[in-house]
Amino acid sequence: MLKKGNKLYSILTGSCPKCHQESMYVNKNPYALSQLFKMHERCANCDTKYKIEPSFFYGSMYVSYGVGIAFATAAFVIAFLVMKASLVNTFIAIVLTLVVFLPIIVRLSRNIWINFFFKYEPEVNGQLE
Repeated sequence: MLKKGNKLYSILTGSCPKCHQESMYVNKNPYALSQLFKMHERCANCDTKYKIEPSFFYGSMYVSYGVGIAFATAAFVIAFLVMKASLVNTFIAIVLTLVVFLPIIVRLSRNIWINFFFKYEPEVNGQLE
């Protein structure tokens, strides 16, 4: 299972990249579309500021391209190679996959992007472990 201290833990859970104690998002559910992009300003535990600079998360758009390609490739493999669907049906499956998983792709991309800039630093009573 994923343990705190692993970047993958922060990426998959959307927790603070520095302390892994708090969710970065106001609503953890990515399918609450009106709150998809709403994030806390700072971590309540370690006071890490999530938006390092204005428009910080624009960089996550580049990451979302790769994440989207991964989802589209998985949809292709499942539809075309495993289920032996026609090319038209495979194309439809890819488009539907990308539409249905869009909120997850957005959140994963933001989580990956912010984890490029922060390192896990556990604190116990103000001191590093």
